[in-house]
Amino acid sequence: MRRGFWALASRDAAPVSKQALRLIPAPAALAIAMVLMAAPVHAQTYDPNYPVCMQTYGLDGGYIDCGYISQGQCAQSASGRAAQCISNPFFGGARIPGGPYERRHRRGY
Repeated sequence: MRRGFWALASRDAAPVSKQALRLIPAPAALAIAMVLMAAPVHAQTYDPNYPVCMQTYGLDGGYIDCGYISQGQCAQSASGRAAQCISNPFFGGARIPGGPYERRHRRGY
């Protein structure tokens, strides 16, 4: 009579102690709980390269757009909309694009 793989494997395997079998469910349950409790991650809202942000409000939700160099520039974009300009709390004095040390390309006319 021909025996299957599991019949041969179980016959040759070393016996497992009962204490070892009791220790397996605890780490497995902990791993399953960690996977189920993981929350989705949100992308960074504030761009740290710009000092001013525009917060827009709407019925379907709002958004924050940090792409303004000055309060005046933001105010012109926010004019006539349900929006307000706020200072970027994550702006750390990073170089503003288009600043004095920005490399400029000359255009040939």
